[in-house]
Amino acid sequence: MVAPRPKVAAIQMTSIDDVAKNLERAEALTRAAIADGAALVVLPECFAFLGPEDGKFAIVEPLPAGGPILKRFQALAQETRAELVLGGFYEQTPNPRKVRNACVHIGEDGSVRAVYRKIHLFDVDLPDGTKLEESASVVPGDEVVVTDTRLGKLGLSVCYDLRFPELYRQHVERGATLLTVPAAFTLTTGKDHWHVLLRARAIESQCYVIAAAQTGHHFGTRRSYGHALISDPWGCVLAECGEGEGYALASIDEAALQRVRASLPSLKHRRL
Repeated sequence: MVAPRPKVAAIQMTSIDDVAKNLERAEALTRAAIADGAALVVLPECFAFLGPEDGKFAIVEPLPAGGPILKRFQALAQETRAELVLGGFYEQTPNPRKVRNACVHIGEDGSVRAVYRKIHLFDVDLPDGTKLEESASVVPGDEVVVTDTRLGKLGLSVCYDLRFPELYRQHVERGATLLTVPAAFTLTTGKDHWHVLLRARAIESQCYVIAAAQTGHHFGTRRSYGHALISDPWGCVLAECGEGEGYALASIDEAALQRVRASLPSLKHRRL
């Protein structure tokens, strides 16, 4: 009998400025995805809070030690024996008015396996009037992180990182076969660029891409595009969320990935 292929899930949420409600919803969606067979679940950027800037300073936690938010999901991983990726975690820094936007991999035993700090920060004035200056409150990271999971080596990134293919090239050079892109892509940029960029990263890296997402209206004029999805190494979208909260679920086929890399060995043909 052929063993079933492992599944991954990308959560889609509408986080707001109510931390308790966000965490309750994040846990419920994670549990539902695990009950549906997911061995690895990715939560989106800003899963615990998406509201006015001051709110993030109230929930910062040190890493890897953590606080109540981290411990809640460590306990969940340990209980369910699933691996979790907390897509956008506000990490404490020495400056009380600055945080790090971290991506945390929790193993099935509840331990913190890896922490990635978002390298590329989103500072833009969008045509719809939205002004975002992430660097005003976030300290950028400077380290590429690839972590071991039961499904393969996983390259960690967050949202705006998606626009910088050199990061994902370094993931592949470190052995990644899976890439995760937890995000809160704006409605304005997402409708034109989200699918194109995710499929491009999958195709050029010949990796599975797991992209968790924020969706809908959060506060003020802030709206996110949604469409959490999972792409295979050929760039085909295997699963995608529609409107509202939920999760995309798909199987990971290591043999299929190796066939793609063997039949189109572009990773071996690099000259630069």
